[in-house]
Amino acid sequence: MTNVHVVGVCGSLRDDSATRIALECVLEAARAGTATTELIDLREYELPIFDADQSRADAGDADALASRLRDADAIILGSPMYHGSYSSPLKTALDYCGFDEFRDTTVGLLAVSGGAFPVTALEHMRSVCRALNAWVIPHEAAVANSHSAFEDGEFVDEDLEERVATLGRRAVQYATIEPDPDSFQSDQNIGAEGK
Repeated sequence: MTNVHVVGVCGSLRDDSATRIALECVLEAARAGTATTELIDLREYELPIFDADQSRADAGDADALASRLRDADAIILGSPMYHGSYSSPLKTALDYCGFDEFRDTTVGLLAVSGGAFPVTALEHMRSVCRALNAWVIPHEAAVANSHSAFEDGEFVDEDLEERVATLGRRAVQYATIEPDPDSFQSDQNIGAEGK
């Protein structure tokens, strides 16, 4: 497939981020599948804590972030696991978005943990995306024990690297899939309207 644009959102603010390394692997695989890619590094955005009484236009770089996500054919969300969930920078970024950015958009999920397999971070991101009526790729990628997963910015385990890269290939493959019907909870998600 050609003319697919895949955007990766890095939910880690660390300089030496394992999440960013893994997300770059996903985007590299998407480029190999003829997609154009873009990394949204949340360190570069001014995003105040979400306040529903404040318009997105008055919330730092929230409009610019939403615009870049709207232009994507597929979005990859990458996050470290913090306290059993995904990161607060990513949560804030998602709070400034809504149906206009995610409805009927293919979304892939990547979670990274310093310890055990980050299942709950993946589950929580999947729940948010389904509430926004995104089409979430069934294949998800997780990097556990991240301190030993990389050496000099490269994966140590080729099988793990392949699993992460597969997410990028699936993002291209399913970028234009016919989406599922709206999720049952989306009609209750009034926070996603008009943001």
